Amino acid sequence: MTEDLNTECEIDLELGARASDEVEVSVIIPTLNEEETIGICIEKVMRVFKECNIKGEIIVSDSSNDRTPEIARSMGAIVVKPDRKGYGYAYMFAFKYAKGKYIVMGDGDDTYDFLEMPKLLEPLRNGNADLVIGSRFKGKIEKGAMPFLHRYIGNPLLTFFFNLFFKMSVSDVHCGFRAIKREALERLELKTDGMEFASEMLLEACKKGLRIEEVPINYYRRKNPVSKLRSFHDGWRHMKFMLLNAPEYLFLYPGAAVFLAGVILIIASLFKIFIGYLPGVHSMIAGSLLTIVGYQTVFFNFFAKIIMRKNIPKILTLEKGATIGVALLVSGILYAGILVAQWVNSGFRQLPTLEHDILAFTLIALGLQTYFSAFMLSVIAERL
Repeated sequence: MTEDLNTECEIDLELGARASDEVEVSVIIPTLNEEETIGICIEKVMRVFKECNIKGEIIVSDSSNDRTPEIARSMGAIVVKPDRKGYGYAYMFAFKYAKGKYIVMGDGDDTYDFLEMPKLLEPLRNGNADLVIGSRFKGKIEKGAMPFLHRYIGNPLLTFFFNLFFKMSVSDVHCGFRAIKREALERLELKTDGMEFASEMLLEACKKGLRIEEVPINYYRRKNPVSKLRSFHDGWRHMKFMLLNAPEYLFLYPGAAVFLAGVILIIASLFKIFIGYLPGVHSMIAGSLLTIVGYQTVFFNFFAKIIMRKNIPKILTLEKGATIGVALLVSGILYAGILVAQWVNSGFRQLPTLEHDILAFTLIALGLQTYFSAFMLSVIAERL
């Protein structure tokens, strides 16, 4: 490891040497009862600073009730105490104290090897990246370091959805060992307090057009076998964050699929089209409900996009939307009126078929939804 570290340091030795006392690298370590390992982490960081000729500082963002802060202070680290708990908040609180041009982030449980810091810093110092994240899946994962559920299901699945939703191609979205330029960090609008902070940083970096690079890193078992991660709770928070920032996948695509299924059922029932079975009035009722629900779900996508200040189709102006709504409403009322007229002309003896009633009232419901949704979109847009 020493030879590797020296080789990596030699690549950027000129860049690392500084005549002034300006801090080049700030290493931020969030901790929660890590007295067994915080000393090891700080020692490794200090070693990198020395061997790579880096003017650096270590900031421990601590929420412990053990000896972690005392150990960190005794080894020369700056200890700050966030006023509330949360993985993401611990970082955001510590960012205010960081003075370095580059900021390195890593956990205090010694699962990430801080001797690998030069891998993260090299692309930043060479000007090839703004944000560098480690990839445990491209490096080595020590046996027992990552539970089976996390390694083969949780992390790969969440990473797959992240790449799908946000058109990225990273292999380890939730790796907590990363480095970023200060100027790039200041451009990010980070808000989340919990474990989803890791996903938010990547998403914000993508939105702001930052250059992102991945480097292979190694991942080791915790010295303390008790993990602070809550698998399903933390996994759901990541998934929820991604869905709330990808309204197309949360509302548009599912809503469009439900709407289309409903329309197919209505048409097949009305014209007696065989679709694996011959649908009747009960299928048409289901189709009507699916059409109405799917249609409204698609509108939720537009509500979300306006709130997120994203572009929506130009047809969705108040005037155009209201006009379409009125047209659907009037067509439904006219259709219902024709059915009532036929009933009256029969001397109130022959009721229209239920399929036609369902179609008329479905059009009325869609018209009302469109009309009021157009006004609601305008209300939201004017208040942002």
